[in-house]
Amino acid sequence: MRFHATLELGGKTATGIQVPPDIVSALGPTKRPAVRVTINGHTYRSTVASMGGRFMLGVSADNRAAAGIAAGDHIDVDVELDTEPRTVTVPPELATALDADPEARRRFDNLSYSNQLRHALAVDGAKTPETRRRRITKIVHDLRAG
Repeated sequence: MRFHATLELGGKTATGIQVPPDIVSALGPTKRPAVRVTINGHTYRSTVASMGGRFMLGVSADNRAAAGIAAGDHIDVDVELDTEPRTVTVPPELATALDADPEARRRFDNLSYSNQLRHALAVDGAKTPETRRRRITKIVHDLRAG
């Protein structure tokens, strides 16, 4: 389904797209459907969120760059229901650390897709081995602590 929208700035850097209610209804019975979003030929996975009585799709800095868009741009947006399972590829070093701590592993496995992805991206985004190790240690500690 295609609709036209403006990429809205919320705060200093957060951006999002308001999704018309009729589009959300057409995607199924849930008000937070998992979707595949395509803008300017770039496709990413997301979930419609309800914010302040409006249905919104977040657009990260990486997705803005890949689609060549910026806050304030008027864009055509294609959305389709995403029924594929959402799994996160856990960086090997993080997987090893989680496997060594059964409680941290259990809690990680029970996290939502987006929270698992947040941890995986934090490790993948580390620029130095020291930062990578520090982030893994913190993730495991925080998971163990609950």
